[in-house]
Amino acid sequence: MMSQLLFAAASGLLGVAALPPEAVLPLPPMGFNNWARFTTNINEGIFVDAANAMKNRGLLAAGYNRVNLDDAWSTKARDANGSMVWDTTKFPNGLPWLAAHLKSQGFIPGIYSDAGTLSCGGYPAALNYEEIDFNDFAAWGFEYLKMDGCNLPDGGEPTYREVYGRWDRLLRQSNVNMVFSDSAPAYFSGQENLTDWYTIMRWARQIGHLARHSADVVNYPNGNGWGSIMYNYGQHVRLARYQKPGFFNDPDFLIVDHPSLSLDEKKSHFALWCAFSAPLILSAELSNINPQEVEYLTNRDLLAINQDKLVQQATLVSSDASWDILSKTVENGDRIFVALNKGASRADVSVSWERLGLSRAALRRSPNVSVKNLWTGQRSQISTKASGITVKNIASHGTAVLRIAASGSPITPTGLIFNTNSLKCLTDDKSGRVSWTKCNGSDGQVWRVRADGRINSLLRPNECIADSNGMIFSDQAACRSEKWVYEITGNLINARTRLCLTEQADGTATATRCGYELNEQVVGLPIGVQVIGD
Repeated sequence: MMSQLLFAAASGLLGVAALPPEAVLPLPPMGFNNWARFTTNINEGIFVDAANAMKNRGLLAAGYNRVNLDDAWSTKARDANGSMVWDTTKFPNGLPWLAAHLKSQGFIPGIYSDAGTLSCGGYPAALNYEEIDFNDFAAWGFEYLKMDGCNLPDGGEPTYREVYGRWDRLLRQSNVNMVFSDSAPAYFSGQENLTDWYTIMRWARQIGHLARHSADVVNYPNGNGWGSIMYNYGQHVRLARYQKPGFFNDPDFLIVDHPSLSLDEKKSHFALWCAFSAPLILSAELSNINPQEVEYLTNRDLLAINQDKLVQQATLVSSDASWDILSKTVENGDRIFVALNKGASRADVSVSWERLGLSRAALRRSPNVSVKNLWTGQRSQISTKASGITVKNIASHGTAVLRIAASGSPITPTGLIFNTNSLKCLTDDKSGRVSWTKCNGSDGQVWRVRADGRINSLLRPNECIADSNGMIFSDQAACRSEKWVYEITGNLINARTRLCLTEQADGTATATRCGYELNEQVVGLPIGVQVIGD
């Protein structure tokens, strides 16, 4: 009866159009979800306790203001009127009470469903009940909806597009500003042919506010936490072109208390997600995390780059067996430098000003550059006569994060151009021959993408890449004539020939007729490059 009354009360929800995505979710969401820590073993107390812990331990004050339910909150059957029924054993006070309680404590409540016939845990899902469920969830007081993708009628991209499109129509027609988290891309990642994955990411950014794009992060207490984090990281770095204000690529939860992780690995997980402006959704028993974990989760300097209004996803400057270097720009013009030590021991790393997208000549107008270590808060002055920045003694699986006050220098998008399927890097050599090779961290693999569309490697700063009768070379003449355009498809297109940069099976770099999001033609570029299309 309660659900019937609430459904009737919600009957007027469809009407005035909701706000645009960038108004509903301008910044990455922060909060709690039960799944990775508790899976289906949930009850009302888990969410009440999580809210209490976040409030009492400073997490709410730091910005973690969402509490989201995941799978298994319902009974195994719908009500006679078609509504979902919450499990009164698990939630004796009911979901409307829980939502109201969370709001009274300063939190925004969220709920879970699945787009198919059954949820991933075997509970009723939303297929053909979309309007009923949407109205119920809104009437119960929820303002965030995670829509999973198990058990659809078939595994094809057109089916996912049609079914998730139903939710798009409901959201657009409603006066309810519901955050919509779309898990559809996760069901297409890791395939041999990534065309469908790219396709779903494109429409996911049009219909929702965030999209989980790859595997579930490992659940407590099983498995290799670092391996799971690095797998999702490896998927995430391929997708920077999709992120924009109002839509966030989601590499899944922060598993703060997973027993397999060292403190350095936990801190790296957090730092990388901050640099990505990714959702910061904790899945842990928050009342039991230790003070060191609370300290890093509430680090104001790192949270500031996560919540920066540009919401840029940091991209790879260079990559080799030991180090990944990433960078991005924040709203006030500062440059963020991130160094991930993938090696087995502590080590130092040096990065030139040019690799960070800065102009050495412009920097030298001042004697020093101010650099802040975002872990310690310590500021230092680096001489502009230096070739760049050196960070010392980074732990194995540790991450350094620096904020560089680069107001004296223009920013040029600089970093890897890599195939997002093969993960091979576009590589220049001294002869001007350009090819696709294993990423090795060399200057021949670090590219400057100029505002005028010219592209040159740091190895050959006075030569630019050109389409020469279908072959890619770097030469001086190209810096006068050759422009390239980057599209949301991931295609890097020569503006003169309208051909796409392509990786051949033997590693040759060519320009060929553009296909539809082909594995050999979809590339990642440095953040800051203008992306055309939607």
